[in-house]
Amino acid sequence: MFETIKFDVNDQVAWLMLNRPDKLNAFTEQMNKEITEALKNAARDPEIRCIVITGEGRAFCAGEDLGGIGEETNHGEILRKRYNPMVKQLAEIEKPVIAAVNGVAAGAGMSLALACDFRLASEKASFVEAFIHIGLIPDSGNLYYLPRLVGQAKALELAILGEKISAEEAKNIGLVTKVITEEDWQTEVTAFAKKLAQMPTKAIGLIKRYLNEGWKLTLDEMLEKEANGQRVAGLTNDHKEGVAAFLGKRRPVFTGN
Repeated sequence: MFETIKFDVNDQVAWLMLNRPDKLNAFTEQMNKEITEALKNAARDPEIRCIVITGEGRAFCAGEDLGGIGEETNHGEILRKRYNPMVKQLAEIEKPVIAAVNGVAAGAGMSLALACDFRLASEKASFVEAFIHIGLIPDSGNLYYLPRLVGQAKALELAILGEKISAEEAKNIGLVTKVITEEDWQTEVTAFAKKLAQMPTKAIGLIKRYLNEGWKLTLDEMLEKEANGQRVAGLTNDHKEGVAAFLGKRRPVFTGN
C-alpha cells in the first residue's frame, strides 16, 4: 500500500514508520502524502487508540531530501502543498500521538516530532534546527510548537544557532518526555503506547482540543469550553466505567467509547 513508510496496527496501536533508511528517512513528496494518508486512516479507524511515529534504521528523519531542491524551487509552495496538510492532519487527530525518536531528528524531521503529543527519545537520538544552515527558517509548524514546548528564549536560541542537542539535553529543556536506553527501546516505547491506548480516548481528544484552543481564549471562554467538554466526556461509556471501577475498588477497563 505504501512505498516510503510502513504502517501496521497491533493491540489498538498504529505504528507509522518512515522507511527511507538509506536517506536517513528524509522527506519526499511521496512520503509527505503517504504520511498524511496514513494519519487520516488512523484518525478514522475506531480500533486505533494511539499512534506511534518512528523511523527505520539509525535516523528518525533528517528533514527534506535536498536532492530534489534546485535554485528555482518555491519553498513556500512546497510547504503549502506537502508539509502543511501533513502537519494539519496530525494536529486534528483526537488520539494520542507519540514521536518515537530513534535517531537524529533534523529540520522538518524535528518539526514532525514537535507536532506530536509525546516525544520518546532513544539515548542515541539528537535534535537539530538545521534550517539556518541552508539560509531558511524553521517550518512545518516548528515556530508554532517549539516556543510552546521550551519557551520563547530557548526557541530563539535553538532556531538561530542551529546547534545539535542530545536526547538528555532535550529532556532537560522540556522537549522530550522520556529518554530510553537502546536495550530497552522497543519494550518501553511499546509499553508507553499500550498504556495510552488503554486510556479513555475521547477524554484525551477533548484535552488535546481544548489545550490547543486555550492559547487564544479568555478565561471565561475556556471555562465554558471546559463545561461543554465535561458534558461530552460525562456521556461516554468510559466515564461510566471509570466511576464504576472507582466505587468497586478495581482497575477500570476503558474501551475508547
